[in-house]
Amino acid sequence: MYFNLVMLVSIGSIIIAFLFALEILRKDAGNEKMQEIANAIKEGAGAFLKRQYTTITVLSITLAIIIFLIYALSGKITYGWHTSLAFILGALCSSISGYVGMYISVRSNSRAASAAGRSMNEALVTALKGGAVSGILVVALSLLGVAGIFLLYGGSANPLEVPLLIVGFGFGASFVALFAQLGGGIYTKAADVGADLVGKVEAGIPEDDPRNPAVIADLVGDNVGDCAGRGADLFESTAAENIGAMILGIALFPVFGIYGIIFPLVARAFGLIASIIGVLSVRIKEDEDPIKGLNRGYLVTTILATAGFWLSTKLLLTEYHTLFFLAGLVGILTSFAFVSITQYYTEYRYRPVKSIARASETGPATNIITGFSVALECTGIPVVVISIALLLAYFLGQATGLPHGGLYGTAVATMGMLATCAYILAMDTFGPITDNAGGIVEMSGASENIRKRTDRLDAIGNTTKALTKGYAVGSAALAAFLLFSAYLTDVHIESVDLAKPVVFIGAMMGAVLVFVFSAFAIRAVGSAAYYIINNVRKQFKEKPGILEGKEKPDYAQAVDICTRGALKEMVLPGLTVVIVPLLVGILLGPEAVGATLMVGTIAGIILALVLNNGGGAWDNAKKYIEAGAYGGKGSFAHKAAVVGDTVGDPFKDTAGPSLHVVVKLLSTLTLVFAPLFLILHAVK
Repeated sequence: MYFNLVMLVSIGSIIIAFLFALEILRKDAGNEKMQEIANAIKEGAGAFLKRQYTTITVLSITLAIIIFLIYALSGKITYGWHTSLAFILGALCSSISGYVGMYISVRSNSRAASAAGRSMNEALVTALKGGAVSGILVVALSLLGVAGIFLLYGGSANPLEVPLLIVGFGFGASFVALFAQLGGGIYTKAADVGADLVGKVEAGIPEDDPRNPAVIADLVGDNVGDCAGRGADLFESTAAENIGAMILGIALFPVFGIYGIIFPLVARAFGLIASIIGVLSVRIKEDEDPIKGLNRGYLVTTILATAGFWLSTKLLLTEYHTLFFLAGLVGILTSFAFVSITQYYTEYRYRPVKSIARASETGPATNIITGFSVALECTGIPVVVISIALLLAYFLGQATGLPHGGLYGTAVATMGMLATCAYILAMDTFGPITDNAGGIVEMSGASENIRKRTDRLDAIGNTTKALTKGYAVGSAALAAFLLFSAYLTDVHIESVDLAKPVVFIGAMMGAVLVFVFSAFAIRAVGSAAYYIINNVRKQFKEKPGILEGKEKPDYAQAVDICTRGALKEMVLPGLTVVIVPLLVGILLGPEAVGATLMVGTIAGIILALVLNNGGGAWDNAKKYIEAGAYGGKGSFAHKAAVVGDTVGDPFKDTAGPSLHVVVKLLSTLTLVFAPLFLILHAVK
């Protein structure tokens, strides 16, 4: 019965996402100039994703073959083909969710711009529903994929073994998410840095000015980074967390039967229903702050998701449901806490961002010094919150008196944190849609009244993007602990002993992997931006009429340079993350790679907080000055703030978001290859 509910909700949600998409596509796409700009963005994004997914497909098929051959040579052919097929299906679903989200996003932008000419409410609802197509589809495909492959592999008849056979689905999703987030992040920040440094700083022209040759590439980047990239990121979060919780549910099979294993899927289904209702509830009055409408929708989603969570525990976790519901409530409250902490460190109403803006008065160096100190400071409170959440969830689970109840409590808390995932992702994709809408309005020369509306929505979009990064880090931390516990269960290890030399080496490899990966990702942005900057300078020099508005820039050149640069640069950091833990497991054994996973997760979460919040604080310090503080636009402080923002760009939009994926990819990769590590080191 419960599987029927999961499948019904998944398929029904996909249909609702399709109806949302049809509703958006029927709306007015704006005047001819707006449509011309939107089509250029659409073509650029489509060309990038086509090339990117071609590269990802080749890498995914190659890795799937390697997985099968490794297990075939180890004598585990059945395990090999199950894992390889699951890997391909996970990669396929992740790719579809990212692509479709971007497809609707680049068609919602001009419609949101056109709607802004009629009312603020219509523009808000159009942009949010555009984002909701991605949010709903990501969670629905994740749920349908995990539930479908569980049934396909005979999970109803063999529930104790099948969760271990479907870990390849999570690995496939993580693998695609890593390259989607990396490639999109490199593209968007290379274009952004090129457009800002040459356009705003050197030429002194406004943001999104049609005279800037990199402006279309910049607007394309918003979609391929924040829509396709983040969509794939949260798809693999929900898929990997579902599978990890199902594996931990095996230990409680004598108590709950199959219900303990499928509980994550049922809880996720109720969360999806809550998110859809939350999106539909968003409405504002014409003179009301749009963020209030989004916050009301989030509150509705959270209340309904909490009620659905209680119902799930009541139906499936029998007399222990109260304590496990409280563990889930801990996860829901943790998501609220992370959103609030991120707001404090990245919004210009608060001390951290104001201190960076003030430091800009004395130049770029003091801006960067103060910004980096804020980035380091912002790790403290989130780590305390994660620690409290894990302890509370563990002790609540342990209080049930069940064996392994503590670990299952942490799994339930992770499910609670991800209960509102579809709505959170809708708010995240809302950001690039409104950003694009603002750019389209600026470039098409629309009226000042429309520009004011899109500027307000754009500012809110920047806030929602920052908040979802904080949410993604928090959920990654809880999910990574859950998956680490699943790995220890899978390899029959109770603890990891760092006093052993090989295990200590594995731990060091996990820590350094995170830093080397981040270095590769940030350097990739610098390399790609170098070519964009030179191209923009060259166009200004060869066509002096561009700055005078007499000649049209060649936007396609910048788009093509960004595309080639991003795809070339994403391969090295991506493969590094896959190869290093695999080598540690093969050479040093399952306990050593457990240390790689453990320490890599801790270092990855902390560094992601530094990069995400530091970059967001630099960005909003610049916006605070642009709003009129310390001399406003064009002032000495503003120029210093632009430099700080440029430094923070690859932090918050490339390396930081990619680390969310890295910490979960380490977990799914080690789960997939755990049997190989055991075989190799049992021989020794």
